[in-house]
Amino acid sequence: MTDLGTELEDLPPVAHVSMVYLGPVSPHWELRTHYGDENMLAEFWRRVQARLLLLPKHDPQFRRNRERVNRDAERERITVDWDLGEDDAESTHNQRG
Repeated sequence: MTDLGTELEDLPPVAHVSMVYLGPVSPHWELRTHYGDENMLAEFWRRVQARLLLLPKHDPQFRRNRERVNRDAERERITVDWDLGEDDAESTHNQRG
């Protein structure tokens, strides 16, 4: 029996997106697509919005939901960058999931 987790890690990403924090006024988030299937990313964005729509980056629930988004992205082989604004130590660039 093969380990599906290992097999997924060996496959290249199928999409790359950036989650950009827009500020304290809703909507707080924007998805910027670098590459990938538009239909797949539209479905991914719909799920992300359900988790992040009303959450500013300083809300305690944001950290938990960001990890859920990262796990979803990893399962779907989507590379996600988080741009939380200038001088934010939690911004990530070119990290898978």
